Amino acid sequence: MLRWLLLSWAGNAIVLGLTGWLLGGVTFHGSAWTVIVAAAVFGILNTILKPLLKLLTFPFAIVTLGIAWFFVSMFMLWLTVIIVPKFDIHGFWNYVWATVIIWVLNMIVDRILSPDRGRGGAAALV
Repeated sequence: MLRWLLLSWAGNAIVLGLTGWLLGGVTFHGSAWTVIVAAAVFGILNTILKPLLKLLTFPFAIVTLGIAWFFVSMFMLWLTVIIVPKFDIHGFWNYVWATVIIWVLNMIVDRILSPDRGRGGAAALV
């Protein structure tokens, strides 16, 4: 369990760092510690709060064919920005693209970290 937690944290740090590298509107102000702290906060929010919000927004997800859950993911990113002082995302479209990039990169990282996912492997990173 601890191993998976550390791998998940490292995966989130890599994904957030790459997102900041790809998007000029996502900044960590040159601090590796900010990336590490943001990854921890993002992971905790996605583990605890995101499932609750997905449950609460389930009726909206049905009506919107799942688009509501995209906004739940974007909200997790926004909360991370609010909590971590030197982590900034500027503008709505940077939030949208950051959410998409994080989703895609997390799918890739998840496949690398848990290739047996289809046979009962670890849960998704985000």
